[in-house]
Amino acid sequence: MPVDSSTSSEAVIEKQARLFRTMSSESVLVLPNAWDAASAAVIAAAGATAIATTSGGVAWSLGHGDGQRLSRGEMAEAARRIVDSVDLPVTVDIEGGYGPARADVAATVRAVVEAGAVGVNLEDSTAVGGPLFEAAEQSARLSAARNAATEASLPELFVNARTDVFLFAIGAPGDRLGEVLARAEAYAEAGADGLFVPGLLDLDVLHSLCAASPLPVNAMAVAGGPSVGDLAQAGVRRISLGTGLAQAAYAAVSRAAAEVLGTGGLTALDGSLEFGELNTLFHH
Repeated sequence: MPVDSSTSSEAVIEKQARLFRTMSSESVLVLPNAWDAASAAVIAAAGATAIATTSGGVAWSLGHGDGQRLSRGEMAEAARRIVDSVDLPVTVDIEGGYGPARADVAATVRAVVEAGAVGVNLEDSTAVGGPLFEAAEQSARLSAARNAATEASLPELFVNARTDVFLFAIGAPGDRLGEVLARAEAYAEAGADGLFVPGLLDLDVLHSLCAASPLPVNAMAVAGGPSVGDLAQAGVRRISLGTGLAQAAYAAVSRAAAEVLGTGGLTALDGSLEFGELNTLFHH
């Protein structure tokens, strides 16, 4: 009897969603962020256990700036290409949900579940730099994400609630930890599974947050900041790089292009991945 391919695909996604939840609860999960199919395949070959996308990197690769300048459809199609390029769980940065309303968030979650993703990041900024949604409204948006996942037959979808209190320096410095903890409580009640606090790299403050948060904490590692080991020691359970890898990749392009156009040299190409090594990463 032939197997229904759609049913088989749903079973694979459900299995990956459960696996991703296990990864997120049993150890420190390190997620180097991908921005297209090739970067995802390279990251997987380097030993990653799961793939996270970066909205900035995805936007740049498609000729847009970051900050919800992509359409929902463009983002979902990019996510689908990444999902199809690896045999790992994929969590997608859906920025602010591609619209302020709960219905916008729900539509976005349905789109990425359809694309094969098993997790999302949903931020509480109304725009780059702020302001933030009020905690009650963001909680309602998180509930909409949770409900949409269930309606899309993926109740296991991992919803990582991102708060930009520290990233955009919202409020007085001494009030920020309390604001994040208040939001963490509200977001947990709304059905969030994790708390992402980019911009917070003070290890003492991170330790206090991790000790008090009802949700496991995700931090964004940056060049010159605390190491993965330092962040883990502070209690962080999930570590991502944001646009860091994309920036490094484009920096390599810039250096190589400047050299060959300037001096005619090719030394910036030393250490490049071999053509065959890259080509064999793809199934079709």
